Amino acid sequence: LVGEQPGDREDIEGHPFVGPAGRILDQGLEQAGIARQDVYITNAVKHFRYKAQGKRRIHQKPDRWHVSACLPWLEAELAMIAPEALVLLGATAGQALLGPKLRVGRDRGRPLESDLAPFVTVTTHPSAILRVREEDERHAAMEELVADLLSVRKHVEAAARLP
Repeated sequence: LVGEQPGDREDIEGHPFVGPAGRILDQGLEQAGIARQDVYITNAVKHFRYKAQGKRRIHQKPDRWHVSACLPWLEAELAMIAPEALVLLGATAGQALLGPKLRVGRDRGRPLESDLAPFVTVTTHPSAILRVREEDERHAAMEELVADLLSVRKHVEAAARLP
């Protein structure tokens, strides 16, 4: 799983997806029947870009040069892990690895052509679900995330059964 960048909690704790977005991701993984310890989780950008607002650090979207500067590190991680499936969480991660034409709204949940892994897909970043105000829309967004993760699980299980 590849996200955008560490958030405030992740930056403080030194691990990806341990804050509010991580709780959403954990719920999605659990509902899809995927154990978190069975997946490798990283980010396209390795540092937390923020704007100080009093004592708070407010997330700032990384610029293209942040993504480019961190890309060799991400590529090295992928080469080392050699994933059976690669899930790109949001546009920043997706565009970092698949190019600027990728669109989460159009491309999410389906297999994408790539040499990065046998199965590559993009889905909504869990933090986007946190920003949905209406409960029914938030529930629908969560269901979509779970459906996308289920398709990944099914691919990995099918690949494991091949001789």
